[in-house]
Amino acid sequence: MSEIPKLSHLQFLVAGILRGRAMPGRVLRDELEARGVRRGGPAFYQMMARMEDVGLVSGTYHQEIIEGQIIRERHYELTAEGLRAWNTSRDFYLSTIRGFEGREGLADA
Repeated sequence: MSEIPKLSHLQFLVAGILRGRAMPGRVLRDELEARGVRRGGPAFYQMMARMEDVGLVSGTYHQEIIEGQIIRERHYELTAEGLRAWNTSRDFYLSTIRGFEGREGLADA
C-alpha cells in the first residue's frame, strides 16, 4: 500500500478543480461552493497562500477595468508538484477503496 497522501481533502478538491486549467479565485470559490464547500474570502485566500507556499499552485494577479474601476484579481494554476500530489492522493484512495471491496458488512451508500 502506498503512503498516506500529504494533501488534505480540501487541497485535493482544489487541485482536482484546477487540473488542466487556470482560473480566477472567485471562479474557484464558486466551483468549491458548487461541491458544498463554503469558505469566506479571507479563509479561502489564506488556504490558497499556503498551497502556493508549498508549491502546489501558482498565483498571479490580473488587472481588469470593470465599470471604470481597476480590479486586481488573483488567478491560480496547478503546478507540476501539485499535479503529482493530486495523482498520488488519487492513486492512494483508489487503491484503498479497491482493498475494501468485497468485504462483508460494507455496503455502497
